[in-house]
Amino acid sequence: MALELRPNCECCDRDLPPASRDAYICTYECTYCVACATDKLHLICANCGGELVRRPIRPAAKLVKDPASTRRVLRSEPCVPKL
Repeated sequence: MALELRPNCECCDRDLPPASRDAYICTYECTYCVACATDKLHLICANCGGELVRRPIRPAAKLVKDPASTRRVLRSEPCVPKL
């Protein structure tokens, strides 16, 4: 099963295309932009408290078989690190 590659930051709703080097994820694939991940969350997921790491980039040829998600996820609560 491939990573979902969500299309946006859950905090600020910034677009994060599949080739973006500014996308960060946790082990549950919660997705944040680099600014929210580092400045707001200090690399701690707001949902599960897990570590945020840079999302890997799926090669363009592989996106044909395993396309990125189009489902946008946006938090209803403020983005703060879950402790």
